[in-house]
Amino acid sequence: YQTKLEFALKLGYSEEQVQLVLNKLGTDALINDILGELVKLGNKTETDQTVTNANTSVIRETSSIESQRSESPLQEDVTEDGDNLRPIVIDGSNVAMSHGNKEVFSCRGIKLAVDWFLERGHKDVTVFVPAWRKEQSRPDALITDQEILRKLEKEKILVFTPSRRVQGRRVVCYDDRFIVKLAFESDGIIVSNDNYRDLANEKPEWKKFIDERLLMYSFVNDKFMPPDDPLGRHGPSLDNFLRKKPIVPEHKKQPCPYGKKCTYGHKCKYYHPERGNQPQRSVADELRAMSR
Repeated sequence: YQTKLEFALKLGYSEEQVQLVLNKLGTDALINDILGELVKLGNKTETDQTVTNANTSVIRETSSIESQRSESPLQEDVTEDGDNLRPIVIDGSNVAMSHGNKEVFSCRGIKLAVDWFLERGHKDVTVFVPAWRKEQSRPDALITDQEILRKLEKEKILVFTPSRRVQGRRVVCYDDRFIVKLAFESDGIIVSNDNYRDLANEKPEWKKFIDERLLMYSFVNDKFMPPDDPLGRHGPSLDNFLRKKPIVPEHKKQPCPYGKKCTYGHKCKYYHPERGNQPQRSVADELRAMSR
């Protein structure tokens, strides 16, 4: 036994492995048989150890991934989504007068619009209001909830456009220019029911920007409601309109059953994936164009 043990130890096997083999083969087993069994036992042990190590590493990696996921997955998603939202520039006068039914400058309407965007995760919201709206309410210029303006100004959301008095006459800066200029430079969204035609005629790039980035709205009592399709039914959804990079599928409409054979062109009410965002002429229009 001692001779066989020393032989196995010199080859790097342990005493327990030798005892296992001798219990299996008997103490009278030949050295070659013992060596063969030791080789098999060694290979099996190494394989089991490799599998165990692999399983351990997998468990560790899984646990680390799970721990990373459990830390703050929702917060990361919200943060990324917040960074993906466009800056908002609100035409305060337009919103306030709309909420006041064009009779009263309702500061509460501005607050409702601001809260709507803040609740959606927008971090960059700016409201422009002429500075003379800080003056006391008069019968010909009624203002309600005026303290809201001061509060929004302290929160660095509301900005008063300059105005001054010269020989008893008020000189007012054009607040619409502030609105369009900031929205254009920040690549944001203009919230207003005004079309800004005079400013659109000044610069071609402003005209294109106003056409593509103007968000209109309605007030239903105290509920601020922008449209779900700001640029029409063939344009982006409201969610994608307010984002820098769209993440919501645009087309939820039913695909056209006629596909490419459809003869309705851009008048077809179904979705045509092959057309993309470009309107397509009907077959009749194509034939007319070819005949010309």
